[in-house]
Amino acid sequence: MGFVRSDESKKMEIEELKRMLVACAAVHRRKDEEEFKGARNNINNVPKEIGGDDEEKLVCVTSGVSFLGLALVNCLLLRGYAVRILIDHREDREELRELMRRTCSNSVSVVTAKLTEVDDLTAAFEGCRGVFHTSALADPAGLSGYSKSMAEVEVKTTENVMKACARASSVRNCVLTSSLSACIWRDGPLQDLSSPVINHESWSDESLCIDKKLWYALGKLKSEKNAWKLAEENDFKLATICPGLVTGPDFIQRNSTATIAYLKGAQEMYADGLLATVDVTRLAEAHLCVYEAMNKTAFGRYICFDRVIASEDEAENLAKEMGMPASKICGNAHDHIPCPFELSNRKLTSLMSSTLGRCYIESLNE
Repeated sequence: MGFVRSDESKKMEIEELKRMLVACAAVHRRKDEEEFKGARNNINNVPKEIGGDDEEKLVCVTSGVSFLGLALVNCLLLRGYAVRILIDHREDREELRELMRRTCSNSVSVVTAKLTEVDDLTAAFEGCRGVFHTSALADPAGLSGYSKSMAEVEVKTTENVMKACARASSVRNCVLTSSLSACIWRDGPLQDLSSPVINHESWSDESLCIDKKLWYALGKLKSEKNAWKLAEENDFKLATICPGLVTGPDFIQRNSTATIAYLKGAQEMYADGLLATVDVTRLAEAHLCVYEAMNKTAFGRYICFDRVIASEDEAENLAKEMGMPASKICGNAHDHIPCPFELSNRKLTSLMSSTLGRCYIESLNE
């Protein structure tokens, strides 16, 4: 996309991918050994046929070496998927290929494609049953967090991904990473709003985002709305996940641009009870859970968070993690009033709970 990552950020991404591939290779070796022992102990054991389910297990992750992308790739590999990582920097490709060769990972491949080119994306997606578009952007300045022009680029690249999903003959489902910021910014007094509950049916007000210069929220909002329009026009299945501020190990170093951008308006979010965070691993699990349920019960939008920053202590702890004054988040604590809004992730929680229960029952029957 033309946005340049810092050398330090790039190095961290590659090192994290290396650790992940080594760990996954060890897990798969143990599984292979266990299956081999089981086969020797069961003369009636019949090897699985190649194809069929294996073909269904190939998926593509855009921005696959980003903070969320890596967590998602790890989650998919542990679940038994084959993952095609899409990158847009050719200089990274050979380094990643060598890395995968040394870790003997046959479940991961890498492809180079520009998010600005629909034909490139279509070719990259061909052969995959599903696409995860994690929508990771980097700011070349590293200071503003997110600009108006970046919002326009994000809208366009998301449109390109959706068009490519429609054109690729193998793609059946797509999971798009949106943002909670696409849901929470609503204009007008509380008493004039239909409900104080912010959930998967809530949308931010576009004009309000423009007036407040909330470019990150605007980019996510317009990208998601356009994605839904294109999915409907082209008749392919789409689900969107709207996460709060994504946190986790080293999240400031590895996710600094999105973090700074997301927190624009943090004091207002905190006062309204709408400043929520989600651990990156939990978010990756949510993506996989929704994807696997799309042919059954999953549909539409899902709000994803695991913590709401509701007290001064919580705000101070978050600010400490980020290396910024707590006042940037909670403002003057003495002026804090009870929050008028309520965040609800009930739809996602219900889906993930039922999925975990089903997996547990299946494990008992094995």
